[in-house]
Amino acid sequence: MLTRKQIQLLEFIQKRMARDGVPPSFDEMKDALDLRSKSGIHRLVTALEERGFIRRLPHRARALEILRLPDALTHPATDAPAETAGFTPRVISNDAPTRPRGALSIADSAAVELPLMGRIAAGVPIEAISEISHHVSVPGTMLTGRECHYALEVRGDSMIEAGINDGDVVVIREQDSAENGDIIVALIEGHEATLKRYRRKGAMIALEAANPAYETRILPEGSVRVQGRLVGLIRSY
Repeated sequence: MLTRKQIQLLEFIQKRMARDGVPPSFDEMKDALDLRSKSGIHRLVTALEERGFIRRLPHRARALEILRLPDALTHPATDAPAETAGFTPRVISNDAPTRPRGALSIADSAAVELPLMGRIAAGVPIEAISEISHHVSVPGTMLTGRECHYALEVRGDSMIEAGINDGDVVVIREQDSAENGDIIVALIEGHEATLKRYRRKGAMIALEAANPAYETRILPEGSVRVQGRLVGLIRSY
């Protein structure tokens, strides 16, 4: 399943190749998607390649090959607004999700209903949905303090050595700061969300995976905003 930005990029590449016979440059992709840096395009291209939609051809400049297209492009919905056709995630607000609709503070009951706010990447960062898709029931003892909590569905395997698998549901306590070693929801450059271990190194923030297949990302402090800290996990079998 692709994010809105990934679909937009794939559609742009397809149209440019149909028109010009060659893929667009990374600068052209950046401008088309209104991103501030080419690093965001690199991440989107990598995500599309990992999901089998495109292939980068080695030793050739601007060499991309489209392998397949998602249903959102091959069979666009005709009875739904364009903004909601297919999977149209929206990023968690730049401000920490201050009591999202339906978010609950800790309760003393045996089970508490938490809003599932969408998906979070444990792998290549994706956009996270800021609207409630449904609710999940969690033990009240899993929640800490009086802060609000919400749930996110994990996509990817970068945190498997921390016991977090693809498809798990993580319980997040809202907060805008973190201690070294905390597993957090990080918002990167205002539009990408990911689940990683937090380390501060001077004026830089390291977002560490728990899988040797993924490199630690070192980003300027101003590029990373803490959206919450992992406090629990739910797994279905």
